[in-house]
Amino acid sequence: MNPPAAKKGNPELAAALRVLKRLQEKHQGVVEASDLSEGNRVLLTDTGFLRPIMKGWYVCGNPRDGAGDTTSWYATYWAFVSGYLSKRFGKRYCLNPEASLMLHTGNTTVPRQVTCVTIESGTSKVDLLFYTSLLIYPQPKNVPTSRVEVRGLQVWPVTEALCMTGPQFFVNNPREAEIALAMVRNASELLTTLLEGDMMVTAAARLAGAFQFIKRPDDADRIVKAFAQVRVNLKPVNPFKLAEPTLEPTRDRSPYVLRLRSMWAGWRQDVINAFPPAPGLNGKADEYLAQVEERYVSDAYNSLSIEGYRVTDELIERVARGDWDPDADPEHNKTKDVLAARGYFQAFHAVKNSIGKVLAGEDAGAVVGRDHHDWYAELFGPAASAGIVERSQLAGYRSGPIFIRNSMHTPAPREALLDSLEALWDLLKVESEASVRAVLGHHLFVFIHPYFDGNGRIGRFLMNALLASGGYPWTVIRVSRRDAYMKALEAASVEGQIAPLAEFIAQEMAEWSPEREPKTVKA
Repeated sequence: MNPPAAKKGNPELAAALRVLKRLQEKHQGVVEASDLSEGNRVLLTDTGFLRPIMKGWYVCGNPRDGAGDTTSWYATYWAFVSGYLSKRFGKRYCLNPEASLMLHTGNTTVPRQVTCVTIESGTSKVDLLFYTSLLIYPQPKNVPTSRVEVRGLQVWPVTEALCMTGPQFFVNNPREAEIALAMVRNASELLTTLLEGDMMVTAAARLAGAFQFIKRPDDADRIVKAFAQVRVNLKPVNPFKLAEPTLEPTRDRSPYVLRLRSMWAGWRQDVINAFPPAPGLNGKADEYLAQVEERYVSDAYNSLSIEGYRVTDELIERVARGDWDPDADPEHNKTKDVLAARGYFQAFHAVKNSIGKVLAGEDAGAVVGRDHHDWYAELFGPAASAGIVERSQLAGYRSGPIFIRNSMHTPAPREALLDSLEALWDLLKVESEASVRAVLGHHLFVFIHPYFDGNGRIGRFLMNALLASGGYPWTVIRVSRRDAYMKALEAASVEGQIAPLAEFIAQEMAEWSPEREPKTVKA
């Protein structure tokens, strides 16, 4: 059904959107049918602002999204699972140990299926959007009394989940297993579970072997000696199939920081393998900066943005006035495009100034960690001055959740942003290879997604400033290869494979040619 005509004004839709905005903020984009009047529900569904998940449940949507667009579903997946299970079971359920560990360790990638055990009877498989599902079955003995809440979901505590999960978890999800072990301060936290009732000898041997592998021999010995005291001769068994651990022993317990460090250590060699040796700077800073300037037009033309979609007060007012067009308002978009081009021009030259500092000998990691705030302010300054974006957006990082269009990856929560970014700047400062700094710096910045908008553009600016630290040329990601670029980012974020992105960037760097790029761009 077509949306109501935009130019006539639509007070009924505006009123429905005000209700939806309150529900969106309260329930993170998930709406129950009972929360809306039938009239509002039908109107919002017909205009594309609501999309059905299953009977009685909806997700906030974008009217311009096609039927196959996964963005709104992936963005609200965990909020739906939390709301649905709470509505159906209260707190009388628990995700299985493996799913519990995935959440504890900051892996928020949307899984194909989540398994949940309940105190109540009845087994069911709940089919959801885009081939995702919930598997629910009764198993009262496996619903722990000590369960905790993560992202609104009832889960096993980390220590108990490590004891209860099987050996395949260490093979299929080694990064999460390493992070979970790093979150355990001392092996004594595990021993209560391992020694109580029917002793968990096999699990104890597995965890002792895991501690040996991650270079925590004292914790391995603690488990072995505890079992020796009850006359069990425990032989540690390493459950990992990795050649080396990706995390050094650390006092840090943030799963988001640990994940970034694990990614960096596990991926850096793949990046080195994909890139040619750094050409070096050779003391020709002026020539390098001139080359950067030559690529401005091409870079500005090809730059991409990854934008989320939210019901805002501005949208509601535009609907009420009658100047909202679900297929995009050409004049409104034209204004936005002009301001975005001006912002890009200003940001590009701010990045060029930062590169000058790198070429003068300043630490590249320190420069980008400090200057990216200035790039962002320049990028959105014109739009903020014109009232297109809120001025407060220039102040700092996002204050709420964000999502990436059609990605199964959910960025870090707001409360983890500062720790994650500090960890990223630290990793950049100690990395010796410019190619690793550039590729992983770019990807992990976008992985963290610290802003509501502009993360891709700032991430690519960061990539180029870091490429400059090794004398690599400014590299343009062509819009004609957008799909391949997005696929490579998704492979890194969701599948844990960095090689496709490293190879893609190296290829774009090698294939750039001024002859096939645009000659002008408005700024």
